[in-house]
Amino acid sequence: MQAKYSVKDICIVALFSAIIFVMTVVPSIPIPLGYAHLGDAAIMLAGYYGGKKKGAIASALGSAMADFIGGYPLWIVPTLIIKYCMGRSAAVDAPFWSLRTLMGFSLSAICLVVGYTVAGAILYGGLEAGLSSTPGLIAEGAVNLMAAYAVGALLNKAGFAQLLK
Repeated sequence: MQAKYSVKDICIVALFSAIIFVMTVVPSIPIPLGYAHLGDAAIMLAGYYGGKKKGAIASALGSAMADFIGGYPLWIVPTLIIKYCMGRSAAVDAPFWSLRTLMGFSLSAICLVVGYTVAGAILYGGLEAGLSSTPGLIAEGAVNLMAAYAVGALLNKAGFAQLLK
């Protein structure tokens, strides 16, 4: 019987989850209803390098752990859903410097903004509450997209993708 996930797959998910966790918890900046961080850049890169399944699972797990440890347990379920969608959106099979990759990373940032705006509206009882975090989320998405490209350029130069094969 063939295992569904290899030891290497599990290690890749664990590695990306840990990186996402650290990049979410360490450089956190408070914004209305939560905090801004660089974990979303790590999510975009986890999706791109890890692929749809591994990248999305790592994105959801690493981010949910950050919410749990960081004192935001109310956000764990929305985070699991939103970050999974972000990781899947960023998982494109295209050259790094391509329009398709830019579109995947941009869709990932859009999932961030829309997902947390809607979740905030649901959790805090009104669209006004959700919309209060939207400007910060837009800025966070833009900064993380640029950070993902900066770090991704270095990873590509170092041949990181070949290590995952």
